[in-house]
Amino acid sequence: MSTKRIQYKVEGQVQGVNFRSFTQKQAKSIGVTGFVTNASDGSVQGEAQGSDDKINEFIQHLNKGPSAASVSKVDHSEISSRDGESSFNVQ
Repeated sequence: MSTKRIQYKVEGQVQGVNFRSFTQKQAKSIGVTGFVTNASDGSVQGEAQGSDDKINEFIQHLNKGPSAASVSKVDHSEISSRDGESSFNVQ
């Protein structure tokens, strides 16, 4: 099974609504590694790595977000995978 890594950006009402902790919880339950962080422009950004199926499931969770969030847009693009990463962190 090939490993895929994406960088992503989630726009909308996504800061101050526990989006980062939600994202970390979903990533850990799916088995995706990477990170999530708040950006200065009000978006949430990060990277995620896993199998195609796991990344697709992760993207579905990004589009939904926690109940208090209002996601207006999710952009993602594939980037080079990283060896040795073993967790998903909030930064």
